[in-house]
Amino acid sequence: METPRTAPAAVIRVGARLRDGGPSGASALAVELGLSRTAVENALATLEDLGLVTHAPGTPGGAGRPARRFAFAADAGVVLGLDVGVHSVRCRVVDLAGFVISQRTDPGLEAQAGPADQVDSVIATAEACLAEAASGRVRAVGVALPGIVDDTSRVVASVVLPGWTGIDVVGILGSRLGCPAALDNGVRLAALAEHHIGAGRLFEDVLHVAVGSRVAVGMVLGGEARRGVHHLAGDIGRVAFSDLVDPAGQLRWRSAAGAREVFELAERGDVSAVAEIEAVVAQLGRGIATVAMAVDPGVVVVGGGLTQAGEAFLQPLRDELARLFGDHARIPVLAGELGVEAAVRGAVIHAFTRCSQAIHGLDGMPPPLGSATPGVTPSA
Repeated sequence: METPRTAPAAVIRVGARLRDGGPSGASALAVELGLSRTAVENALATLEDLGLVTHAPGTPGGAGRPARRFAFAADAGVVLGLDVGVHSVRCRVVDLAGFVISQRTDPGLEAQAGPADQVDSVIATAEACLAEAASGRVRAVGVALPGIVDDTSRVVASVVLPGWTGIDVVGILGSRLGCPAALDNGVRLAALAEHHIGAGRLFEDVLHVAVGSRVAVGMVLGGEARRGVHHLAGDIGRVAFSDLVDPAGQLRWRSAAGAREVFELAERGDVSAVAEIEAVVAQLGRGIATVAMAVDPGVVVVGGGLTQAGEAFLQPLRDELARLFGDHARIPVLAGELGVEAAVRGAVIHAFTRCSQAIHGLDGMPPPLGSATPGVTPSA
């Protein structure tokens, strides 16, 4: 039967409840969701027609036959997420309920390679991960990468992957993988993941700061990732932290070759390393506080590689932000929960959001809740 692109709200609510909450019967769903029994039965019929709901074993309830129960058909397909960069290419395959089926991390793209070879390398990672999954047809793929991406998933500019500018990456991926694709900035998608299933999941407005080899910001405002008119929202690294980064936006360290070595020297009492960390924290604090006071988020979530230093980095940053915020603002500052997986998990969420019609056969289905605990298998 032909299904309208936008399903009634009851269909969405019943489908999401069965997917995220497990099997249930029509009467129980009606009570739980505050819907009429007829509305639930009609929704279940639509979901069955779409192949999203199956019959689950009944639960004995006294005399007579067990009541019919329904379950979400999580194995009806898979969704793919990719996080693309020069340091690594991460891939994650999940079923339609967001449970991880396979994942892998391959070496990053060769900076000197041409864009065609780079795209081929990404597709090879995706195909290898799908082969490991060996489960269901691919419904959609989401991609996170460094760069400015417009709302049609086209790369407008990228310092890290300059050859990808103007290329129809989603068209190529869609053709090669046989499914629609959606692409966006990696830090924006990391922010989306921390908001959806990570440290910011209790807040509508989240300011996510990624501090690693670069410094960038992603914002989720009113539950939606903020892009901006010119797709530049959060691309503040080379402006707000100009004393910390080189012209390409790379974070510079003077006491040692990299952050890990600087923090190790500081732990041993090296005066230069301690002073450099204090200077970095001070400038990071000023930049973050400026953005935070402009948008007034519910929480600041700090992610990226530098958080591997733990409280040696996070507590001085919290103290600096508290000093800058003053008594007028008590914005909590939390460590990100998703670590290096934040962007690839955000890519999966982005695919579920942007490609709902291809995944579910209807528009408006929210992405799976997954798990708020990193490292647990059932997660988007």
